[in-house]
Amino acid sequence: MAWISFDVFRSLGFADTQVLKPDDIFRCREDISNADWVLYPEYWQLNALVYGLNARVFPSEASYRLGHNKIEMTRAFEIVAPGHCPQTLILANTPENAQRVWRDMLLPFVAKLPKASQGDGVWLIGDRADWERYLQRSDVIYVQEYLPIDRDIRVVVIGDKVLSAYWRLQSEQGFYNNVAKGGLCDHGAVPEAATQLALHLARSLDINHAGFDIAMVGNHPYVLEFNRLFGHHGVEGGGRAVRDAVQAYLLEHSEPTGPNYPSRPPRRLQRVA
Repeated sequence: MAWISFDVFRSLGFADTQVLKPDDIFRCREDISNADWVLYPEYWQLNALVYGLNARVFPSEASYRLGHNKIEMTRAFEIVAPGHCPQTLILANTPENAQRVWRDMLLPFVAKLPKASQGDGVWLIGDRADWERYLQRSDVIYVQEYLPIDRDIRVVVIGDKVLSAYWRLQSEQGFYNNVAKGGLCDHGAVPEAATQLALHLARSLDINHAGFDIAMVGNHPYVLEFNRLFGHHGVEGGGRAVRDAVQAYLLEHSEPTGPNYPSRPPRRLQRVA
């Protein structure tokens, strides 16, 4: 086993793992190219690692691509789980489209920035003033129906298994369930429909390291989004449990087999003067 990691904390305690700083990608090209796994690179490194060095990255390339932008994420969700997505409109931010959305969406509704996490870049639109403020913040209109919930479910998937699932209760300020926004964790029983939806999305889209946010409206689960890098606060066993699950998955998939990792001969880089 020989792994390269670009995140010392998420790979803490991994055996035979060399930890690099992101800029070391240029200095350590041969080591990276010959590694069994390259762990937790930054998004800007992805193309160079996958296409330039033939590296096998974890989390998966799909976890990076879809997790980087809510627009791409939502479109993928709508393809593989169309009955489990809130009504969503994604349009260029033009006066015509803004007026159309204002006419067609029921109040209140949710507006988001395409790239944000931890509850940032998400607003509840209750009146025209809220809407006008949002339109000044984004080049793209991304809105969803408001679901009548006061909690959601975080489902943590490592590989193709659920590691943890727990409720996130709404914060005192209302609307937000994110722990970063004051939401509280509740480890009461979680409906199987929520975990099964998260697993279906992960397996269908090759997402192997994610915290899925699932809302239950009655007995019906809706997917809100997923985070490729998620907090460990609500996971029983915390960061250690996540790291153990990741390490077990990497060991189990130590050989690049299957449709997502086609076999290819290792490539030795020639040093460039």
